[in-house]
Amino acid sequence: MRPDAGQQDCAKKVAITTLGCKVNQYESSALVGEFVKRGYSVVPFNTWADIYVINTCTVTGRSDYQARQLIRRAFRANPGAIIVATGCYAQVAPEEIAAMPEVSLIVGSDEKMTLPERIEALAVAGGKVQVGDISRVKDIHFQAASFFPGHTRAFLKIQDGCNACCSYCIVPAARGRSRSLPLETVLMELRRLGQAGYQEIVLTGIHLGAYGRDLPGSICLLDMLIAVERERPVPRIRLSSLEPTELTDELIDWISGSDMVCPHFHVPLQSGDDDVLKAMRRIYDRSFFRDLIEKIRFKVPRAGIGVDVMTGFPGEDEAAFQNTFDLIASLPLTYLHVFPYSRRPGTAAAAMQGQVAEKTKKERAETLRCLGAKKKREFARSFVGAELPVLIEGYEGRDKKSVQGWTDNYLNMILEQEAPDWVNHVVSVRVMDEKDGQLWGRITHA
Repeated sequence: MRPDAGQQDCAKKVAITTLGCKVNQYESSALVGEFVKRGYSVVPFNTWADIYVINTCTVTGRSDYQARQLIRRAFRANPGAIIVATGCYAQVAPEEIAAMPEVSLIVGSDEKMTLPERIEALAVAGGKVQVGDISRVKDIHFQAASFFPGHTRAFLKIQDGCNACCSYCIVPAARGRSRSLPLETVLMELRRLGQAGYQEIVLTGIHLGAYGRDLPGSICLLDMLIAVERERPVPRIRLSSLEPTELTDELIDWISGSDMVCPHFHVPLQSGDDDVLKAMRRIYDRSFFRDLIEKIRFKVPRAGIGVDVMTGFPGEDEAAFQNTFDLIASLPLTYLHVFPYSRRPGTAAAAMQGQVAEKTKKERAETLRCLGAKKKREFARSFVGAELPVLIEGYEGRDKKSVQGWTDNYLNMILEQEAPDWVNHVVSVRVMDEKDGQLWGRITHA
């Protein structure tokens, strides 16, 4: 029994935690809304609850491990709770999770948005594992989300699934085929979020650049962005990750002239060695990637440009890693997301020869992270003295004497000045200093 059971209110308490990408974060926010509609009280995950939901990721072995740890943590908090695993790890390895006695229910990716009904039906119907064949799903399962705690910008999932066949990636098995949200629904949701007061919307997807290919008329991402800017339902749009081959000249040119889409590009590189890229089944080479990044920097001079990069892919020897290091070092990048390769059962790379030792993967990852930190400092320092638009997200520290926010080109800014509440406002800021990639500034006008 809960220690304060005599004082608890009648509403059941549900706690939700999320691992992984922005798409998962969006879906958890939508689930919060569904539980609230049904009269549940949503509480922090580290507190007592009647129901715990772990929205899992399975990109790496560590993601799976973290999900299992969270399941056990929830059980320790309340051994009598309903504990639910959903998301990508639940989709691809339901039997593995089902072996954990702490888990009450395992729900697949396509079934995720009906999770509240499935929990309520547990007492009378259904089994522990409720995971369907995601490869057969043809339509995007969309649920509006309105709860984005701690954020003044909202997320909108406009695409799900992936048709690519990268040899290291389990995501297609976890998310299914590429599916897009109809343009009319995208516009409707942007209107709703704009009317709710959000100043920035991050458009997310598992394979965002594939948006629209499955829709009638085969529209593309650029068609959607043109329609959004024509209507302008929100002040500012940010794009999440886009594949290198989908950043066309037309799209880059259009973003360069837009005052609505943020000058921020996140582009997966994965490796800077041509042989490794070929083994990964990536459809570009280092020369293509170099030209693309230099083109973005030329056409959008102050753009933030981040890349994903993997270390220790099978067959990556010292020379191949050095090629990756040298390519990144030579490019005008802003930041790196670095991941040691994780061997995922069911992928082609898992059976490849030349698996790299874990220690070597971690050492190479740390080398690249240091390079990424240097790139970030150099990029941030280049804006000292400039004026940048900043969306204020909240107060910095308990004394509330300073606020922090993000520039349109994805630099974090701290404003050390007492002032009226500027949270959820875009203000013009003069950059006064840079410290370890962090900008410090003063508002010139709001």
